[in-house]
Amino acid sequence: MRSHSLVATAAQLLASDKGLLAIDESIATCNARFATLGIPQSEESRRAYREMLLTTPRLSGSISGAILCDETFHQSTANGTAFLGLLAESGILAGIKVDLGAVPLAGRAGETVTEGLDGLRQRLAGYAELGARFAKWRAVFRIGRETPSMMSIHANVHALARYAALCQEAGLVPIVEPEVVMDGAHSIERCGSVTEAVLHAVFRALYAQDVTLEGMILKPNMVLPGASCPDPVSHEDVAYATIDCLLRSVPAAVPGVTFLSGGQPAEPASARLNAMNGRSKDAMPWALSFSFARAVQQPALDLWGGRAENVDVAQHALELRVAINRAACRGAYRPSMEHDDTSSSALRAVFAPRRGPSGSSA
Repeated sequence: MRSHSLVATAAQLLASDKGLLAIDESIATCNARFATLGIPQSEESRRAYREMLLTTPRLSGSISGAILCDETFHQSTANGTAFLGLLAESGILAGIKVDLGAVPLAGRAGETVTEGLDGLRQRLAGYAELGARFAKWRAVFRIGRETPSMMSIHANVHALARYAALCQEAGLVPIVEPEVVMDGAHSIERCGSVTEAVLHAVFRALYAQDVTLEGMILKPNMVLPGASCPDPVSHEDVAYATIDCLLRSVPAAVPGVTFLSGGQPAEPASARLNAMNGRSKDAMPWALSFSFARAVQQPALDLWGGRAENVDVAQHALELRVAINRAACRGAYRPSMEHDDTSSSALRAVFAPRRGPSGSSA
């Protein structure tokens, strides 16, 4: 029966072309972003910021689940409404990041392994009791002349698989996040070969740990050239390379792929997701959606700036950003959506019922 519940939760997270809102940045990462904008680096500032995000009007129209960090998981709005209650009332499922971050991998300079397995069974049970429906664990892989090493890959995918098995034991859908980061000058081809190798190792490890693939979601990177690579690529190049990689490495039993943004700016991330769904949506065995952090938050964060009088305009930016990404999940994103002064046409295009081939609502 538990596997049926996991499958149902995964389906709910992927339904209606919606995506996941990743607001699970660590305290250090959130503070660093605040520092660049002159926002006080305090627990209250972080709470107010997450409240601004989670109380955005019509957020549930484009977002099915929100990934929280432990601090946010236990916080409330200024009027005392628990964030978990706020999400439940809006129909957004609550998720929790449970890894404890990447630390240096012994014997491998420049490589890391993600920690957090000690005591995880008990922590997952506690989160589930409080209302979490899914969880997330991130493993990091960096491309260099001799990296990622097999030692790094094996250590990280083993931890990912153990985490996923413990999640399913606790009744939580595991979001499995192996990220090949954009740092470096490598080509898109090099990123594709490394990402494929990592994903093959991930699913071998998941199989060895008897993880139910139908009750999990994959959160990988898109296949991209390194941030300092001089060779230009089109959005269609990224779409082709990413889909080709996924078809070679991700079993059809997995219900969905929710991409991380990995440092991409907002507009290219949306356009690349749209290119994947525009050319191949009906042929893919899995849903292709988004679980962006900075690529949906940054416009709102820049406008908010820590000031209460800017909440409305910041929330409008977030509402538009997630709606645009929902359009990209349908292959319906258009660059003009980014520049519509009122954003009304973009929002109407997203929230209007989809039409089936016979003209009926879909």
